[in-house]
Amino acid sequence: MSTSTTPSGDAPVTGPTATSGHLDTRGGLDRRTLTVPSLVFLIIAASAPLTVLAGGVPTTYAVAGLTGVPLGYVLLGVLLAVFAVGYGAMSARITNAGAFYAYIADGLGRRQGIGASWLALISYNAMQIGLYGLFGFALSSFLEARLGLTVPWWAAALAGLVLVGVLGVSRVDLSAKVIAVLVALEFLVVIVVNVVSFAVAPEGISTQPLMPAEFFAPGIGALLAFGIAAFMGFESGAIYSEEVKDPARSVPRATFIAVTIIALFYALSSWALAVGVGPSQIVAASRESGPDLVFVFLAEHGGVLLTDIAQVLFITSLLAALIAFHNAVARYFFSLGRESVLPSWLGAVGRRNHAPVAGSLTQSALAVVLVAVFAIAGQGSELGPLFPVLTLFTWLTNAGAFGLIFLLAITSLAVLGHFHRDPGGHSAWVRWIAPALSAVGLGTVFVLILVNFDVLIGAEGPSPLVIVMPGIILATGAAGLVWGEYLRRRRPDVFAGVGAGGTSEDVPLAASPIQGANDVRR
Repeated sequence: MSTSTTPSGDAPVTGPTATSGHLDTRGGLDRRTLTVPSLVFLIIAASAPLTVLAGGVPTTYAVAGLTGVPLGYVLLGVLLAVFAVGYGAMSARITNAGAFYAYIADGLGRRQGIGASWLALISYNAMQIGLYGLFGFALSSFLEARLGLTVPWWAAALAGLVLVGVLGVSRVDLSAKVIAVLVALEFLVVIVVNVVSFAVAPEGISTQPLMPAEFFAPGIGALLAFGIAAFMGFESGAIYSEEVKDPARSVPRATFIAVTIIALFYALSSWALAVGVGPSQIVAASRESGPDLVFVFLAEHGGVLLTDIAQVLFITSLLAALIAFHNAVARYFFSLGRESVLPSWLGAVGRRNHAPVAGSLTQSALAVVLVAVFAIAGQGSELGPLFPVLTLFTWLTNAGAFGLIFLLAITSLAVLGHFHRDPGGHSAWVRWIAPALSAVGLGTVFVLILVNFDVLIGAEGPSPLVIVMPGIILATGAAGLVWGEYLRRRRPDVFAGVGAGGTSEDVPLAASPIQGANDVRR
């Protein structure tokens, strides 16, 4: 049984749980399903270790022109670990699939929370959909090179989209198990690359890439701007807070573990690649081969079989990241639908598996539309086969990272606001020192990304995209603020419940599309 209150303030109406077919418009997510290891794998999958090594690391060497890339990952890892101090403490108090949305609503105000939710939605969608450009290109290229099959990039992308969509409407622990296998294989192949690199070492096991002078030099802005994108997804642990066992401990613990692993692994792997190619040659080689550098290196020193295995796992690495970001978007849609901030049908979950089905299908539909748009736009493009990589992937993922970094900085301010109001026995380090440091550090990285955005998207000369892409992200957040003000004035009952879903066992759930009510599970 559930109790519902009509928007007009009429007396509560009691009735059975509203259902439609296999969907439940009043149910919640599958609670207490995920363990800490499962959550760590989901977080790391979004960062895609092999994708970073194969694509991100050579690109960072090439664009920054510095060999101090390993130190960049260490510094960024420390910054994000400092962010995780307050973020983790807040996640122990607020368990909400909306994460950023709920935290900012609590710490800075409901209207700001709604603005953050719109910003999060477009940023996560941009990251997820943009990855289809690289996934489609990589799978299409591999099938043609190894099997002689000519498959358009968009068809390969849609095949991946179907698989991701199926997992998105399934139990979250199924996605976690699939991701755990894929991430483990990613780590294995990266470890092999590292071992081969240190074994070859044409200039010896040089520590040059670890020297501060190789990092603190002109080009550091581009290095940090590119480097931070490799960590995107580390904050996603809080999105699963309603589905994890013992969220007060599991989410902070998984976040710290994931950040530590990602930072150290990226630093080690980028150093190993520089050693394998040669510190004096790594920048030039990265500029010449780009994302193919790792595979060229393996072909020279590991043989064709190892190269093919690495390329297959590169594709599955992208698939794991697609699944992770898809799950994040679906839960944001669910959280906003549950609280009627967006249409309440978005809060519908599967009756048996409690997956955020409506949110998952909505995300898949958006992905289909954008992949189709870029497929049509790419017909006859002078960019040739690289069109989806240089447009869909590059434009959207960098725009998404831009938005997420901004959200991280704002969330640091929200943590300050939350603990200023309710210290809860936490130390000064947790309450304001760590959040203040992370706000300043992440704000600085945000500015660096904005200044270097032309470099990030590969623009040659002045490009309107330098203004258009960040503008779309920020304008969406501003539109969310306007919508929040509308709800405050016209739908105060909905506005009053912003960010409240999932904070206790009495969780406000989304209204059914038929009744239009705000339900409270008793």
